[in-house]
Amino acid sequence: MHVTAIMHSKGSQVYTVTPSTTLAEAAKQLAEHRVGALIVSADKKAADGMLSERDIVRVLAERGPNALGDPVQSHMSGPVITCGPDDTIAHLMHLMTEHRIRHLPVLENEVLTGIVSIGDVVKRRMQEIEKEAEEMRNIISGG
Repeated sequence: MHVTAIMHSKGSQVYTVTPSTTLAEAAKQLAEHRVGALIVSADKKAADGMLSERDIVRVLAERGPNALGDPVQSHMSGPVITCGPDDTIAHLMHLMTEHRIRHLPVLENEVLTGIVSIGDVVKRRMQEIEKEAEEMRNIISGG
């Protein structure tokens, strides 16, 4: 199973913020869109950085509410680990585990085309496991 299958079922909606967006505005967008991370992009084509809920919580714990006026670029994570449409679910799991990340922007020909979350990967992997189990049951029962 590949990233294209995930993108086909979930769609290619990507939420971005510019590097100059404030943390307060980014937090509003996270809540409004009910997502755990935003891609930081000056041109909506490249992934310049990532800003997650964790990044915002971390800066608030360190500096308090005054940090909400800071630009996203001051607290975004980078360099951005990305994936491509032909990458496998196993490869995504490896990247997410190795880099301790929960979101992977999808780039095709160096252009941002989507984002895959750990939830998307787990959901797709569970579907694969269920399909494999059903196939095994059919083989065993002679069906």
